[in-house]
Amino acid sequence: MSSPNSRQSWLPLFVLAVGVSMVVIDATIVNVAVPAMIDDLGLTVTDVEWVNSLYLLVFASLLIPLGRIGDQRGRPQLFATGIVVFLVASLLAAIAGSGAMLIGARGIQGVGAAMAMPMTLAIINSTYFGRQRVIGFAIWGSIVGGMAAIGPLVGGWLVTDYGWRAAFWINLPIGALVLLGALRIPASREDRATGHDPLGIALIVLGMFSIVFGLIEGQKYGWLTPLRAAELFGLRFEEVSPVPFAFGIGILAVAAFILLERRRERAGRPVLIDLTLFTLPGFRYGAIAAMIVALGEFGVILVLPLFLQSALGHSAFTAGLIIATLAVGTFLAGGVVPVLTRKVNSRTVVQIGLALEVVGAVGIGLSLEADMSVWRIVPWMLVYGFGIGFATAQLTSVLMADVPARQAGQASGLQSAIRQVGAGLGVAVLGGVLVTGLGSSVEKNMASYPEQVRTSVANAVQESGGAAIPGLSDPAVHAAAVAGATEATRRVPVITGLVLLAGLGFTFLLPRTAAPTRNGEDADGDEDGENDSDGAGTPEPDSGGRHQEV
Repeated sequence: MSSPNSRQSWLPLFVLAVGVSMVVIDATIVNVAVPAMIDDLGLTVTDVEWVNSLYLLVFASLLIPLGRIGDQRGRPQLFATGIVVFLVASLLAAIAGSGAMLIGARGIQGVGAAMAMPMTLAIINSTYFGRQRVIGFAIWGSIVGGMAAIGPLVGGWLVTDYGWRAAFWINLPIGALVLLGALRIPASREDRATGHDPLGIALIVLGMFSIVFGLIEGQKYGWLTPLRAAELFGLRFEEVSPVPFAFGIGILAVAAFILLERRRERAGRPVLIDLTLFTLPGFRYGAIAAMIVALGEFGVILVLPLFLQSALGHSAFTAGLIIATLAVGTFLAGGVVPVLTRKVNSRTVVQIGLALEVVGAVGIGLSLEADMSVWRIVPWMLVYGFGIGFATAQLTSVLMADVPARQAGQASGLQSAIRQVGAGLGVAVLGGVLVTGLGSSVEKNMASYPEQVRTSVANAVQESGGAAIPGLSDPAVHAAAVAGATEATRRVPVITGLVLLAGLGFTFLLPRTAAPTRNGEDADGDEDGENDSDGAGTPEPDSGGRHQEV
């Protein structure tokens, strides 16, 4: 690899950063465009749900098998293919004339995203070494953590000035530049091709799809099946929630997948996932911490836009601007991380980041008031963003530290899938806290009203997630609903802080890593970190994909 100070050596990182930005933003940008889509295409409520859900379902389901395929067939090639698929789907979405075509295009986008996303991390892991890998992971983590907050702001601008189709058209020129840059990404693959595992692919896709479906759709269909033995034969199909069945199928499929992989491994046959990855302490505990962190990190992004618009009456653009301050903190942290890792080890950086996230989340929750200035929470958002920038980047670094370069694709896909499950769990749990709290808090604040009025308003606010509040014409009822929404919303960031505190606890199980010394040297005296145990010091693989002996 060329010198890290040369412009060419950083070009792959820039290309990967732009590619992952496009994928991450597209996961959130559509939320802002939904009202315009409904008006233009006549979408139903079910259509709207699937426009969002299908992208996430397909994306999460294919991360693991496509990560493995990238290891075998070539990571830059799969990354470029994923970008092409993503662009074709963006074109189809931009010209969609019906809800069915738009939903189908979003599903195809999920396929492209699942091809490209794990390859970005795998390429960074196999291309950069020593200090350069620290910088690469810092940039990757800042983008993943920050772009989700940028999406609503960009979406609000595009939809307001150019219409909802612009949210998809904008991907075409950006993606074309990424494809040109992808030609300069160095080759990266596992030369020892291990064949195929079609049954393993089928089981893990079924398992991930079912579990993520259950997490996403639990609020809509209900978490439990309203089934009693006495009603078994008289029960109408529409009364049965599919969520418990989805969880059951998903758990069985994942269990069958693990048994299959173990049996194939003992027999010396190709496997989709090398389960020995979980024998690496950094990967094992890092994956658990990553899932908990993903669960918690969605808390603030989930509830604040609803509260700012519905309860406080701000525009979508203003709400997006406030959420974007989180991204500012994240990007600033990305510049600090490489400097900080010269002083302390990666595990400590993760712990500092999670501690900042806990402080920021709790600070946001305690600051929420019905009559507050919208800028009151900005300092806490910056603290929260700084924490994400520290934690996400270096948690990935620690998690991937001891993973051999030949397994980078499958490890990247696996950790990304684990994060998606954590994010889905966060939406389900924290969304449930918000919805339940809206109903009870609004009803409590309307204690002086007749029961029928109280129940009617509470149900309307609860079922709409707070969106019904601006439509309440009675000033007293409106004030009571805003007060109730404030109480309900305040709980979510505080609970988020507690969840992140649990994630912080898990980081103490991560292996300690050496802190580099001055002048770019590591604590053991190596300039490039070849003897380190952290992500900054994984030995560079030889041409056959095996690590050189140190």
